[in-house]
Amino acid sequence: MSFLKEFREFAVKGNVVDMAVGIIIGGAFGKIVSSFVGDIIMPPLGLLIGGINFTDFAIVLKDAHDGVPATVLNYGLFIQNVIDFIIVAMAIFIAIKFINKLRATDEQQKVDKPAAPPAPSKEEVLLSEIRDLLKAQNESK
Repeated sequence: MSFLKEFREFAVKGNVVDMAVGIIIGGAFGKIVSSFVGDIIMPPLGLLIGGINFTDFAIVLKDAHDGVPATVLNYGLFIQNVIDFIIVAMAIFIAIKFINKLRATDEQQKVDKPAAPPAPSKEEVLLSEIRDLLKAQNESK
């Protein structure tokens, strides 16, 4: 099998396509959460703390000189990214919990509804008819 044919079979498998869609949606979701945290949550939080902008929290490790930019440790951005992560993790946890609940409900419905017994085979039907005929013949004697 050629390399390209093998790759095409791999790439069009359902799981790979599903994973790609999940990654794309996850990236977009990450941007939405980052905007939510940076533009909606952090400004009021900073205001409650005393008018602080978290993105301004930084420690200058080395000052700028001769056109070389300063070396800065931006721990405020790190705090904001930690909050981003917590929100994304919580959203994923809630989504997975909801999906597991739906799966459990589906599985419970499958357990609650017993499968219909299979139809008797032709041989079983024929043997039942013979049995009934013999029983009727014995009773008439």
